[in-house]
Amino acid sequence: MQKSFLLYFLITIVGVIFIGRLFQLQIVRNDSSDPIHSSAVKTEYDYPERGYIYDRNGVLLVANQLSYDVMIQPNQVQPLDTLEFCKLLKIDKEDFLKRFNKADHYASYLPSVFLKQLAKEDFAFLQEKLHKYHGFFIQKRIIRKYPINAAANVLGYIGEVNDQLAKTNTYYQAGELIGKDGIEKQYEDFLRGRKGKKYFKRNNLNKITGSFKNGEEDTLAINGKDLTLTLDIKLQEYAQKLMIGKRGGIVAIEPSSGEILALVTAPSYDPNMLVGRKRSKNSAVLMDPDNLDKPTYDRGLKASYPPGSPFKMMNALIGLQEGVITNSSHFYCYGGYKYGNRKGEFMKCHCGIYGKPIKLKTAIAKSCNSYFSNTYKLIVEKNHKPSEGLDNWAHHVKSFGLGNYLGYDLPQGSPGFIPVGKYYDDAYKYRWNASTNISNAIGQGEVQTTPIQLANFTAAIANKGFFYTPHILKEVDKNAIDFPNFTEKKETTIDKEHFNPVIEAMHEVFKTGTGSRVQVEGIEICGKTGTSENYAIVGGIRKKLEDHSILVAFAPKDNPKIAIAIFVENGGYGSTIAAPITSLMIEKYLNGEISKATKYRETRMLNISLQTQYDKLIPKIEEIASGTK
Repeated sequence: MQKSFLLYFLITIVGVIFIGRLFQLQIVRNDSSDPIHSSAVKTEYDYPERGYIYDRNGVLLVANQLSYDVMIQPNQVQPLDTLEFCKLLKIDKEDFLKRFNKADHYASYLPSVFLKQLAKEDFAFLQEKLHKYHGFFIQKRIIRKYPINAAANVLGYIGEVNDQLAKTNTYYQAGELIGKDGIEKQYEDFLRGRKGKKYFKRNNLNKITGSFKNGEEDTLAINGKDLTLTLDIKLQEYAQKLMIGKRGGIVAIEPSSGEILALVTAPSYDPNMLVGRKRSKNSAVLMDPDNLDKPTYDRGLKASYPPGSPFKMMNALIGLQEGVITNSSHFYCYGGYKYGNRKGEFMKCHCGIYGKPIKLKTAIAKSCNSYFSNTYKLIVEKNHKPSEGLDNWAHHVKSFGLGNYLGYDLPQGSPGFIPVGKYYDDAYKYRWNASTNISNAIGQGEVQTTPIQLANFTAAIANKGFFYTPHILKEVDKNAIDFPNFTEKKETTIDKEHFNPVIEAMHEVFKTGTGSRVQVEGIEICGKTGTSENYAIVGGIRKKLEDHSILVAFAPKDNPKIAIAIFVENGGYGSTIAAPITSLMIEKYLNGEISKATKYRETRMLNISLQTQYDKLIPKIEEIASGTK
């Protein structure tokens, strides 16, 4: 009896398992599984149009063009005349096997790119022949087109999805296109749209015999969304022209919104170089680590430089906020600032005011090192606890967005560096004071900033104590963005009342100070020139190189429309190159054109090249690396 029961029980269990498996195969799998795994079904993808990209004035920056890829689905490939097939595709047998094995290793049941971006004449010829070769088909693809040769660093580029991403993200398949940098990467989800799928039945001769399941599984493609950027492409193009023959970065921001008007890195490249079959060859040149021009390195976002004299305005604001100086406080300058107890510890000053009392307005206009060294010392040693004093100083500095990534909407960046008390506690075993790092007073020392950080700092001054996070996206499908990170005010730690004397002093810079030679009639510019000392440290050897040229400014003085920061590597004094470029960009943006009175300035900046200067640096750096100097 027990044996009979056990036998019936086993038969019942096997029956349930068998019925369950049949249910899965006939009902569940038929209704919900992806038919792509079936060799009797061909899947065709309908790729949507990628969203177009426009500048703030509706100028088209990025469009689309058709491309044709040869696709492969390895599990459907049948024996073929390899030599004949390779001749059709203009490849050799070794290349064929390499491509086939890569696709088979990725996923034998999924289609992937075998040969990308055929020429139109090759596409027409192949389309007639390809039905003979099971497992191969032609897929239309959308690739990019750039009508204007500008803003490559902002727009970015698209490239192929690699195997690793395809395995971790179910939307993509290997060989499909995805944003790799810039706006294309940052807003990929908006731009890509959603691809459609169509399934077809086919016979053993690889011929399509009709729609699979009457098209019930098919989906329609949805085009990507169009983006409008904050960029003013005319200003961008103009800035790029002014930077030809120079290395550096320019960032221009609208203070009232945080919208980025121009974001320039120099040298740059034509964005069309990273489109189509020539992309691989061109990218090898552009991204070569031995290429000292670094055209794909965004100096406006990533390059960290000592901020130089523009940082003196930061110390002025902190000094006013902390109450260690007032608008009428004065210090004396005797050709520099003596610090420390050792002989030779002397910071030179070129303000030209010897042995007379210097107040804040004059100190900024004439860029007096002595004034700001005294101010910094009072800030850091306010409560006779330098470490705590420096922490308080750093807290104020960071409230302007320095020392972090700012949170802007581009994938590249650098936080720069703002030292805190612990940094020097660790370095000097708690035995230090303001004199130890007095170079921070004038934007040298350990302080490092990027051009976008300094532009944002300038915008915060223009706004008298607040800023909006810099951003590049303005609209999505004609709808204004509503991202809190970009639309909410960020307040600094400095009270509004302290900005007026600093702004007046910045205005004085362009009236009687270091920027007086580049005034623009009818525009009140407020700014600060700077010269950032430049050293290379290789193999423990510190070598002085040509200084960087810097300028920050905003205009007009009342109701500012543009804030700008410019770094020109090895450009010398800020008043020689950075200042003229700044005034030209401000005039161009606010007036729409360059006047006859300043045309000579434009001509001079367009014709200045520092390439011979950069060429001289190569042997110097090699000497440092080899230890010969």
